[in-house]
Amino acid sequence: MFVTVSDSCIGCGVCSMISPEVFEIRTTFAVPDIAKISGREESCIDAALSCPVGAIFVDE
Repeated sequence: MFVTVSDSCIGCGVCSMISPEVFEIRTTFAVPDIAKISGREESCIDAALSCPVGAIFVDE
């Protein structure tokens, strides 16, 4: 699975609350830790669906 965060991210922190192992808020945007996605695919999908601006993209 591949997860990216677009420039439209507002750094609200929803993704890091849903999947703190994968997403970290740095300054004003989220950054996914690609190495930690394996085994946490469901939480990445939940984070993408919960993002208020649709900035998280998941590709399998």
